[in-house]
Amino acid sequence: MSSLRTEDDTWDIATSVGTTAVMVAAARAAETERDDALIRDPFAKVLVAAAGGGVWDVMLDPASREKVTEIDPEVAAIFEHMGNYQAVRTQFFDAYFADAGDAGIRQIVILASGLDSRAYRLDWPAGTTVFEIDQPKVLEYKAARLAEEGALPKAKRVAVAIDLRHDWPAALREAGFDPGAPTAWLAEGLLMYLPADAQDRLFENITALSAPGSRVSVETVGVQAEERREQMRERFDRMRAQLGMEDSVDVAELMYNDPDRADVSGWLDAHGWRSKAATSREEMRRLGRWVLPDEYTNDDGFSEFVVAYKD
Repeated sequence: MSSLRTEDDTWDIATSVGTTAVMVAAARAAETERDDALIRDPFAKVLVAAAGGGVWDVMLDPASREKVTEIDPEVAAIFEHMGNYQAVRTQFFDAYFADAGDAGIRQIVILASGLDSRAYRLDWPAGTTVFEIDQPKVLEYKAARLAEEGALPKAKRVAVAIDLRHDWPAALREAGFDPGAPTAWLAEGLLMYLPADAQDRLFENITALSAPGSRVSVETVGVQAEERREQMRERFDRMRAQLGMEDSVDVAELMYNDPDRADVSGWLDAHGWRSKAATSREEMRRLGRWVLPDEYTNDDGFSEFVVAYKD
């Protein structure tokens, strides 16, 4: 389970789950600077720059990454792998939205959107509306930073400031969402922060709001062995101490490692959807971004990328 979470916890960009949005943006910023980048996000570095110090500094600083390698080469490899994973994940869901647009879908909902910049960086078809749902302070931070840069969304962007544990379907409808129109939903970097019953409620709500022709794409959550989680926690704790980052958030403790979590594809197939899934491991190998040793090849802790269609 999660020892840092409560049923009524909230956050901004500098606390709790909000800090993970900065880490993801930092990964996109680092990827954007690569010659062989899978994605380009010109807004990622801007969104990170005003967030204060954190583990993202290590992600963006070559000298810090070299120091991590000197301290613990395996942890350094995991850092590199995590960055590659974020790039592959982003590329997968970018392609998902492009396919949805080609299919004529003009209503987009990004759940727990964090510092997602797709409304600004993707080339949306004319008439597209992108609804972004997240905590109020997270959405406020993103809008303010991008406004300072003079950035304009490439679709109609509608911020829906509400916690997904509250009545977000009502808030979404009040913001102009049309449940009679086909929708492309995205749950990226979300399910790991929900316990099993909340995950089920999320998909029940998505299903109820989805007209025929809708689709949903999801990053699933692997369940990791507690022994392995504890080993890695101890190593990351030592790493944070040696880098002077003892006060940084332990991301693993924000997540729910819930063995009762439903299999996403199975749940969707049983509730009126047709799903297909690709493992993140397969996608990373396909794109030449897998860097971990062979002993990780069969690790059940890795996720799947699911796309499901509603007829």
